[in-house]
Amino acid sequence: MNTTTAASAQQPSVIYDLVTIGSGSAARAAANEARRLDKTVAMIEQGLAGGTCLNVGCVPSKTLLAAASARMSAAHGKFPGIATSAGPVDLSLLVRDKDQMIGHFRQSFHVQAPKDAGIAVFRGKATFVASDEPDIVALVVADSDGNTNLVYAKQVLIASGAAPFIPSIPGLSEVDFLTSGSAMSLEQVPESMLVVGGNAIGLEQGQLFARLGSKVEVVEIAPRIAPFEDPAISAALEQALSAEGIMFHTGANLTNVVPHESGVLATVVAEGRTQQIFAHKILIATGRRPATEGLNLDAVNVSRGDRGEIIVDEHLRTSNPRIWAAGDVTGMAQLVYVASAQGTVAASNALGNEPRSLDYTALPRVIFTSPEMAAVGMTPMQAEAAQIAYDVREIPVSFVLRAIVSRHDKGIIKMISERETGRILGIHMVGESAGEVIAAATYIISAGLTVDQLAKQWSPYFTMAESLKNVASSAPTLEDSANG
Repeated sequence: MNTTTAASAQQPSVIYDLVTIGSGSAARAAANEARRLDKTVAMIEQGLAGGTCLNVGCVPSKTLLAAASARMSAAHGKFPGIATSAGPVDLSLLVRDKDQMIGHFRQSFHVQAPKDAGIAVFRGKATFVASDEPDIVALVVADSDGNTNLVYAKQVLIASGAAPFIPSIPGLSEVDFLTSGSAMSLEQVPESMLVVGGNAIGLEQGQLFARLGSKVEVVEIAPRIAPFEDPAISAALEQALSAEGIMFHTGANLTNVVPHESGVLATVVAEGRTQQIFAHKILIATGRRPATEGLNLDAVNVSRGDRGEIIVDEHLRTSNPRIWAAGDVTGMAQLVYVASAQGTVAASNALGNEPRSLDYTALPRVIFTSPEMAAVGMTPMQAEAAQIAYDVREIPVSFVLRAIVSRHDKGIIKMISERETGRILGIHMVGESAGEVIAAATYIISAGLTVDQLAKQWSPYFTMAESLKNVASSAPTLEDSANG
């Protein structure tokens, strides 16, 4: 079939109000919004229903992280009088249990639920084709058996997500490297693992395998791990993870990889010094890039950026007025809740409602290590770049009684506020349950609370959230005292 002319070769029998390319968080939210508005919807999915987060991302990694945490508690008891021990891990059983749970979620929420909601689902790869009808967008859907369907829509949402970015490292293609997805399906715990990338994915999965019994080393090209966070936060996180035996090579460049015996031999250059690191497995965790390959975007005049991301305006519309994009494919924050919010807003805008946009000012983020790293709002560097005179308050997590009695007292909490008004601009934390604390911090920043207002709020005693009141009640530090 000539897909360039296929759209004009036959009269459309069904024209959907909205078609989503993908079935992950953004697509599902968009489809639900469209059905709420009583519009007809179809989803096109070439992979497993549910997208990245459910199948190879958040859900499997957090499931195995919970298992690794349980083993850590068993192996290293923190309370006198309680004997603990942990033997070797049967990873195949853990993976099987994880797969069964995900399979149940997939069937219930991403296969059956769309059917119950009246959403049509097409299995296969979507490709845009030119249409003679200016008010219709046409797509060819080709399944794995070579069968094709023509799908027509008044509006299309591209929610195809992102795929692991594999850097051009000499020799990498010659070894059996892992990605964040394939690592979650290993049947045995490797004796040693080299993780390339020291941000969220690399840190989470590095600690996961370290706690399951692997010797883990992390290579990060930036001067510090979690390089987009406040330096004090990065340092506190590295200190906590190093205490568990994870070795970090920062400011380091991986220049070559070769197969060696039962694993790989990697050449790493840092500060002018070259060293070779042997590992039984190498995990590439260097981020994800928007997945747009094969969509034939030129046929429908959809523009992309330098990293392949689909360019959208504040309403999530692309350069084609009938095509929208949401989620990881836009190159914006790769977070499930961002994708879901964007999917809802894009569908609402596409289907003729009053145009809406999203405010990302108080957007929280979490790295699910133990202790967790979580943050919302500005860092001191960002406040300075915005020419805002600011104050910094910082306390160790060991000032929080809940952390002390539970033996989880590693980390810090840091608050940035506008000097003139006291308005809280950012809160950053490394500590147990930091994600839960930062959820509350998000509401604080969204509400525009000042430091004094927070310090005077009620806070339940013996909770980790009490750390917010504690840091607000502390005196500003001397850090950056010259700013403003």
